[in-house]
Amino acid sequence: MIIRRVVPAGLLAVLTAAAVSACGAQPDAPTSGRAATQAAPATAPATAPSGPGTPGASSPLTVTDPWVKTAKKGMTAAFGTLVNHTAADVTVVSASSPLSSMIELHEVADVGGKPVMRPKEGGFTVPANGTHQLQPGGDHIMLMGVTEEVKPGARIPFTLTLKDGGTVEFTAIGKDFAGGNENYDPGTDKGHN
Repeated sequence: MIIRRVVPAGLLAVLTAAAVSACGAQPDAPTSGRAATQAAPATAPATAPSGPGTPGASSPLTVTDPWVKTAKKGMTAAFGTLVNHTAADVTVVSASSPLSSMIELHEVADVGGKPVMRPKEGGFTVPANGTHQLQPGGDHIMLMGVTEEVKPGARIPFTLTLKDGGTVEFTAIGKDFAGGNENYDPGTDKGHN
């Protein structure tokens, strides 16, 4: 009687493990849109830099918690934390994404007592073994003329170009956000010059 109970319980455990493994091996469900087709997990570290430097070495820079403000059209922005894993400053000089052909590194500066979004001269410098925050109301990656709607949960690939010519790739997740009092709509002058 004990053998009859142990064998079915053991068989059930083996079958459950096999079913879970099979589900884990399934590819993600297809998503619509060009930007979504090149997605990677948002928590995955950025890939190793390419171009000048040491090919195949671990990336000097990663992006943690990357996200993009949802938008139907026009403009939006990407945020997250740039993390420098080296003993020297790393400077991001540009960004690209299939979501927009016009992307700029922006800051929000106080001009005459008003917050104004403008291109960040010299890019984002991340201190040695330090971080640089990209956040609403501060430094951010500005996307203008987005090619498709950014919905909550959308996975948007980005490539950052570093001052030394290396590149770092990451994927940001679409997220609803109403705070920060930014306006990313074209044709308005509120907060963007």
